[in-house]
Amino acid sequence: MPEISASLKMFMNLNIVQTLMVKKFDSRLSIQGISMTDFLILYQLGEAPDEKLRRTDLADKIGLTASGITRVLAPLEKIGLVRREANSRDARVSYVKLSVAGRRVLTEACIIAEEIAGELLTNVNNKRLSELTKALAELGGTIG
Repeated sequence: MPEISASLKMFMNLNIVQTLMVKKFDSRLSIQGISMTDFLILYQLGEAPDEKLRRTDLADKIGLTASGITRVLAPLEKIGLVRREANSRDARVSYVKLSVAGRRVLTEACIIAEEIAGELLTNVNNKRLSELTKALAELGGTIG
């Protein structure tokens, strides 16, 4: 077997941890009827000015393509957690806006997500957590 670099090992481990984390988040957030990706979308909208973002900006913030965000948003729109909003100045631009129901689900999901994060990180001290958060931001993470 070929020897692999520390960098490649880190990315492989990051992928494994991410998969395990998403599985845990998805199973517990399903109580709210959402997935981890849905939660990220609702969170980004909740943090945005006027709780709305252009679809392309939202896709960039959560690491999806334009077509990927469209596929993920369709069910969220159907169940009323987000809605489309037209741009009054440019008909080619549409926004995704957090609905009242979406805000309520986000608030409840944040409580669950905080519990999960706490469970997953019980053995990580604050200094290491801060360093890891900074490293992930340097790699393209968008949550500060």
